[in-house]
Amino acid sequence: MDDGSQPEGRDAESTGGDVADGTGTGAGTTTGDGTGGDTTVGTGAGAAGGTVGVAGADSGVERLLAAVRAGRAADVPALLEPLDDAARKTALAQLKELRAEVDAGKWAAPAFVANRIRGALYVAGAGCLPGVAAAASWLGARDLLTRSADGGRLALSALGDRGPEWAADLAGRLAKRRAVAEAAYPLVHGLMSRSGQAVPPTDGYVTGWIRHITDDRLVERLREDPRTPALVAHALAMAATPEPFTRTVRPGSPRHWPTALRTLVTEGTLDRAQILDLCVTRLLRGGPARNLRFPLEVTRLLEPGADELRKRIPDWVGLASDAPSAVAGYAQDVLADLAAAGALPVAALAEMTAGVLFRTEKKLVRAQLALVGRVLAREPGAAGALLPAVTEAFGNDDTSVQERALKLVGRHLRALEPEVRRELAETAGLLSPTHRQAAEALFGDALEGPAGAAYEEILPPVPERQPVGPPVTTVEALMEQLVVERLSEDPVAFERALDGLVRLAHRDRTAVVEAVRETFPRTEWQDASSFTDRAQGIEVVLAGLLGLLDQARVDLGRTPGHGADSCFHEALSGVLDVRLWEAADLIGTGALPFLLATPTWHTGGIDPPVLVERLRACRDAGVEPAPADLAQALLRVLRRDPSAGRAAEEAAALGTPAGRGLAAWLREEDAVAASVRFLVRGREPSPVTGWLIDRIVVDVDDRATVREEFPPAFTWLGGALEGVPRRCHHGEDSSRAQWATVLPADRDVLAACLLPSLAGCVDGSARGATEPLTTLVEAEGPVGRAVHLVLAFGLGCVDADDRLRAVDAMLVLASRGELNARRLGAELAWLVAEGSVKPNRLADAARTAADTGAYGTVWTVLAAMLPGPLSAATPVRGLGEVLAVAADCVERCGARDEPAGLDALASGRGSTQLVVQARRLRNALRQGTDQSLAETA
Repeated sequence: MDDGSQPEGRDAESTGGDVADGTGTGAGTTTGDGTGGDTTVGTGAGAAGGTVGVAGADSGVERLLAAVRAGRAADVPALLEPLDDAARKTALAQLKELRAEVDAGKWAAPAFVANRIRGALYVAGAGCLPGVAAAASWLGARDLLTRSADGGRLALSALGDRGPEWAADLAGRLAKRRAVAEAAYPLVHGLMSRSGQAVPPTDGYVTGWIRHITDDRLVERLREDPRTPALVAHALAMAATPEPFTRTVRPGSPRHWPTALRTLVTEGTLDRAQILDLCVTRLLRGGPARNLRFPLEVTRLLEPGADELRKRIPDWVGLASDAPSAVAGYAQDVLADLAAAGALPVAALAEMTAGVLFRTEKKLVRAQLALVGRVLAREPGAAGALLPAVTEAFGNDDTSVQERALKLVGRHLRALEPEVRRELAETAGLLSPTHRQAAEALFGDALEGPAGAAYEEILPPVPERQPVGPPVTTVEALMEQLVVERLSEDPVAFERALDGLVRLAHRDRTAVVEAVRETFPRTEWQDASSFTDRAQGIEVVLAGLLGLLDQARVDLGRTPGHGADSCFHEALSGVLDVRLWEAADLIGTGALPFLLATPTWHTGGIDPPVLVERLRACRDAGVEPAPADLAQALLRVLRRDPSAGRAAEEAAALGTPAGRGLAAWLREEDAVAASVRFLVRGREPSPVTGWLIDRIVVDVDDRATVREEFPPAFTWLGGALEGVPRRCHHGEDSSRAQWATVLPADRDVLAACLLPSLAGCVDGSARGATEPLTTLVEAEGPVGRAVHLVLAFGLGCVDADDRLRAVDAMLVLASRGELNARRLGAELAWLVAEGSVKPNRLADAARTAADTGAYGTVWTVLAAMLPGPLSAATPVRGLGEVLAVAADCVERCGARDEPAGLDALASGRGSTQLVVQARRLRNALRQGTDQSLAETA
């Protein structure tokens, strides 16, 4: 929303008591809340307490203020009429004070009463402000603005007999602010009518106009409005399609805008050529499909003639190549009709073909190949121009599309010049190996590339651990870090900033406090009530530094436990919360000179020798480590690092409880551990739903050290939580980015905790739960079942971005030599068999991974996954897409082991994708076997 300038009196301070909702010295007034009930609100002088008192004011002003406090906006215009400028100025000052009180929540009344008061303030302020700029600021203020048509009408009435130029100026100012012009359309329209001048249309005004006139009399309203041509043209030219146009309305409805515009075009009210140009231009600008639905529908309804279509051939070619599917399909149909009529130049068809064949939609690609085939049957001489474009399909993921394109080229190859034939042969290298023999027969010696080149697996380089930089050393650098860096999205930057804040506050608390007050003069976290639930990031530490927190709330935040119904996401976030409350309590005191838990590596891990030195510094300074800070440091220390043994000896030699605790912790092989199991419907004592999230059980192993010696917020890692399914709403927690750094030395435990949120992305609509996977696979600790399960879940997520992150994580794990591809395939097998992971999503993820060059890795995963689905009693929907990826991998890497069930499926009758791809995979595997035998012989 365009907030514009802040209105006058916005930050006025109250000087008296709170505004009361009881009766004062005046009489009460009964006002309705619009929902059937009435509420009595005091309207006398005492109703406002001392802050908005009206003692000594003119009786007219008193009546006006009483009406405003009662929320009687309808009475305001009449009460304004007898007031002169001086009286209005007096009223305005008190209106500003009342507005500040209502905005601050000091008006003791139900929310709907406060909203009624705001409505009355909106009208009264309009009538009391003499200047155009001040009136525009007041009428456009977010706290007062309303979509109510009555509010606009009453404000217009309150403005009285202001001159035409004044009204036009105000209308222009309001129209320039999109949200204001849209919400206050009745007011802006009334001002424009009163001024007699035509204010240039703006996006907000036009959107408000569309909302205002969309009813069962839409066509009549459009006919009656003389500005319809200009406003419709502006609506079609807007950068973002007006929201009302994106809604789905049945064509037969009287509120269907495309039909209404066609009617006006037919009548001549709107210029046909202009509307068609605007629609096509809007389609060319692109954007989300829902924003293009309206101009596409208008274009269809206008039914452009042959001449109109020919004039725009370049536009249709561009749309067919680049627009969303629905628009591209329409453009393709238009160009196909022109081609059938002989009105489409060959060069345009060639350009269109190259663009469409680069797309992924099979329907469009196949239709384009068919179109080129029809044109070549009629005009064989066009082969030289069209067939090079057809070879774009040689690189299509679908081998059946490749086959169609190859056959099309083969039918017309003899008519081509030798140079063109060589060009086509060069592109044949894009074809799948399954078409290699056909390509050799077609192109002969001109075909490039050896048929039996040795396969080489391509995996991403092993990521190197990135050291975390030292904390900032100046207050200025700290403030810049707090303001500029996206701390909520980068856990390492967050930890650096938090450590820098603690260190600098320990060194010079006064300087840091002054800098914080100057950098954050007015923020929500400066209100202690902001932290009634969660710590909400580093802000709670800043509030603690400024002394804004209630000690009882701090103590509560430092000692949270986890109930039996707590979920693992709540537990992970709770670790960060308790650390923040602890830092908020101790910052700037001698008890917290720095943080022990600050990572030394980007994964969140801490080198054992570094933690020993930090504990040594605490001992030398006579500081007892803060409990939550120490607990998180222990969870982050890399116990399996080669330096851990020597570090344990040095820690024990410190002679402190913290040192001895670290030494014992470093000697623990499995300081924390967890396992995963899944409930099966029909085999459990309690009902089990079909949702994956309701069947996951994570059992954290019992660890007495963690349960008994760690702070309450950490005891869940010692087995304090009961092993039951835990459905929760924390999958999209704002602190999700921090989860991966809680357990950087025990990634299988972390993976187990992440499974419920990932399950929500597999069989629900949740998104983004794979964000911690990159850090997880680069962390330390064993790679067990939980890690492979999060990869399996990630590969089957609904969201494409989630699947892409899972692919990256799988390949990184493979490059580190830590991926058990067969184990991952086995987990995918049962997830696909029960329907949790959809084969089409898995196929998309597998193809993405294979396209990087990791054909062998992907095949190993799929080979372990396929036997179950291949042997299913009924065909698994979408399995053909998985088999296509598998066949492509085998053709590239030369694998030979045939999964169980493949031969039976491939030997069946039919030409479905499932059967065709099963045959292709079987042939590729047997070809690899034959080749291996030949090489052995």
